[in-house]
Amino acid sequence: PPRILTLEEPVLHMDHCIAFAVHGNPAPTLHWLHNGQVLRETEIIRMEFYQQGEVSEGCLLFNKPTHYNNGNYTIVATNQLGSANQTIKGHFLEKPFPEVFFSPQIYGAPKSLCVDSKAFSFQVSIAVGLAAFACVLLVVLFIMINKYGRRSKFGMKG
Repeated sequence: PPRILTLEEPVLHMDHCIAFAVHGNPAPTLHWLHNGQVLRETEIIRMEFYQQGEVSEGCLLFNKPTHYNNGNYTIVATNQLGSANQTIKGHFLEKPFPEVFFSPQIYGAPKSLCVDSKAFSFQVSIAVGLAAFACVLLVVLFIMINKYGRRSKFGMKG
């Protein structure tokens, strides 16, 4: 039956790599689980390995992983005589906004994070009204400065 010889934590080379070595005769088929779910290969995550005798060595490669890729990675090796699996924790990036910022103890219930649409539309209309008033005021000031600002003081001609 298959036997997992090594499973190493992610290391950054060209891509992030979870290195593994599996022994088995006949050669086992390999697949991965991420947090207990079947991991599908994509442009970002792919497996590369080579067979040398009864040993398969390779890497689970990650191209620019994010915090979504953090979690437990399990390699499952299966052949006609049995199966073996081993899990390792993969940590690539911290979450950009920790849970502390959205903690219910700080901000109250999660529903308080929702925006009330009536209050929001009222605030927008107030902001638009103030901006329009400021524009009208600037136009009136510009006209007054052009009209009255050109007269020479004390009757002197410039």
